[in-house]
Amino acid sequence: MLGCWRSNKDYQSFVLTKLKALAEIFPESVLEYKDSISKMLILNLDPLKDIITPLYSLTGRPAEMQPEIFRSLILMNDLGIQLDNWTEKLRLNPVLRTIAGFTLDNLVNTSSYYDFINRIIRLDERPRLKKIKFKPKEKLKKGEKLPPKNPGIVAKIVNQIINNNDKFIEQLDRRPERFLQKIFAKVCVFKSIEIGIVPDSVSISGDGTCIETGASPSGVKVCNCKEEGNFRCTCDRKFSDPNATWGWDSHKEINFYGYTGYFISTYNKSLKMDLPLYLRLVEASRHDSVSAVFALAEFRELYPDLQIDTFISDSASDNYATYELLNHGGINAVIALNSKNTGNYQYPPALHINDNGVPVCPGGYEMIFNGFCKDRCRFKWRCPCVLGKAEPCEACQNCSPPSYGRVIYTKPDWDLRLFTRIPRGSDAWKLKMKERTAAERVNNRILNDYGIEKAKQRGKKRISFFTTIAGFNIHLDAQLKKLTADNQFDFYQIFNINKAA
Repeated sequence: MLGCWRSNKDYQSFVLTKLKALAEIFPESVLEYKDSISKMLILNLDPLKDIITPLYSLTGRPAEMQPEIFRSLILMNDLGIQLDNWTEKLRLNPVLRTIAGFTLDNLVNTSSYYDFINRIIRLDERPRLKKIKFKPKEKLKKGEKLPPKNPGIVAKIVNQIINNNDKFIEQLDRRPERFLQKIFAKVCVFKSIEIGIVPDSVSISGDGTCIETGASPSGVKVCNCKEEGNFRCTCDRKFSDPNATWGWDSHKEINFYGYTGYFISTYNKSLKMDLPLYLRLVEASRHDSVSAVFALAEFRELYPDLQIDTFISDSASDNYATYELLNHGGINAVIALNSKNTGNYQYPPALHINDNGVPVCPGGYEMIFNGFCKDRCRFKWRCPCVLGKAEPCEACQNCSPPSYGRVIYTKPDWDLRLFTRIPRGSDAWKLKMKERTAAERVNNRILNDYGIEKAKQRGKKRISFFTTIAGFNIHLDAQLKKLTADNQFDFYQIFNINKAA
């Protein structure tokens, strides 16, 4: 059962009392951790209690210091310290101990941190015996991704989502990351929505990233074949990370052993900051097209009141099933076309449309987008020569004689993939596509700035947890920037420290 829970108000009072007294004597010891102190003071963990209460029994020994443990893990990740060294760091450093909410008498040991993680994500990761899967010998071309293992699976998943299939909804509800994702949404992202960092109508970018596990892909031999002279036996081996698989890193052009993280992010233009909204780890061999539709379904479940304006993705999501799902939800699709899908069109054959979904005039020029006709639900395209976007050619003599020039109309329902709600090739489409880099920058911040890649954690459970902790820190960075800009938070004024100190 949960023990005594210190409220956010009591935590702030504890930290301010302790650190103000210390700042009067040694202000430099407090200033050293200025940003970390600020982030922990604006972090409100009161909503965490209701989320994790069902994870504890109503009887037995009370679990103490749970908000302090969670806050301590966020602080640890912010400072780039590994968990094995963290408890000793807290014991020796009174400032860090205070920021985390501990005193020297109530510090918890390392096992308490792992117990907390195990309770949040209930996933069996005990080492087990299984057949070894060797590193794939095939290598793909630069930028090329692994093809889907089951080509028709995305359409099947989309059909279940659109028809609210009970088994599919139940499957989402049983996922091991359910409570972790709820914590991230309700404790972290909802705060960013509340203070206006994330708008009520949001454009989101989806992207996958490769995360290597710290476990060995070869496993450990437990048989006696080696002693008997058989060095290439196929006996089962013991794997310390049994859920890890082989995947292909199209950026580094290498095979990797671990997991694929699929993240949904958004970009705040005023703060010029990228924010993760949804984080999940899947098997390394899963195609991003499958992860994308799962992510969209789970995103809707986590944020039912958040309106998705646009979904932005690379060519991995360029399939008709994904466009159908987005159209069903009233979401604009800004997805790069997959070169392998060239010639796969559904529009009327009388139109001459290039691979980007833009009508082409008889002279071979791309026509210019000229607005959306609401009365007939169609896009209008005009002659590029008349609009001064191309030089007149011989084809102009046999084209439309009026001075207004040739006009072509396209309708989105002809082909959801090519004739998207935001027309391909238009300035609006290009502007939205530029926001996709937010997903790549979020990936970089999680993996590199907050050390998930170099930590070499093993196990989906721990990697998922600390990936979410990194997401917390990214939001706290943005929240602190926003509150400071709005004069709602001033570290120097709170601790009465001169900025020149």
